[in-house]
Amino acid sequence: MVSGGARSGFSILSPVFSVLSRAAFVAAAVLLPSSFAQAASASAGGLDAAVLSELNYVRAHPAEYARELRDAPSWAMEQEEPQAVDEAIDALERQAPLPPLRDDRRLDAAALVHVRTQGPRGDVGHGPTGNLGQRLRDNGVYAGMSAENISYGYDDARQVVRQLIIDSRVNGRGHRRNILSTAYSSVGVSCGPHRQWGEMCVMDFAGALMERGKAE
Repeated sequence: MVSGGARSGFSILSPVFSVLSRAAFVAAAVLLPSSFAQAASASAGGLDAAVLSELNYVRAHPAEYARELRDAPSWAMEQEEPQAVDEAIDALERQAPLPPLRDDRRLDAAALVHVRTQGPRGDVGHGPTGNLGQRLRDNGVYAGMSAENISYGYDDARQVVRQLIIDSRVNGRGHRRNILSTAYSSVGVSCGPHRQWGEMCVMDFAGALMERGKAE
């Protein structure tokens, strides 16, 4: 099941291959609270940090990431749409390096709310209309721009981000556009167990952050 647009989307897509080691992008783990998340708290916390690192690796090194896609063995891409892979490579080769997304604990908290809501029930999607905006405001985030990517079914950061960069079967390649957008300066990542798909990761992006009308 997939859904996407220019500024949001979720995805349950194909496996992808492992990529090169990126020691410079290793981040500290953030443990997830709540009784449901505690079942996989250590691994989920490490996954949060690893997904953030992978997002920022793609942004900082788009051309290198394109080469990794181009050099991938055929078996690693057998479930991806060839056209989507080619489009991703082309987009990354044309993409100038971008500054890293800052980790924002308020955005982390907004993403975690969605993990805690959906995971135990096995739901998918972004929730009712306006759900993202409400979660952001509930956690003190007032943003001029916001978006959300959600991945289901992967417990490896490289697979999570790679599927969203390729964005097979998603009209508009909205996940890729979110990751490579200059409109977003901060992100919150929360991953946790999902009743149907085993694992889910929510990425909430924001730009032009304000605090009740006062610029940060």
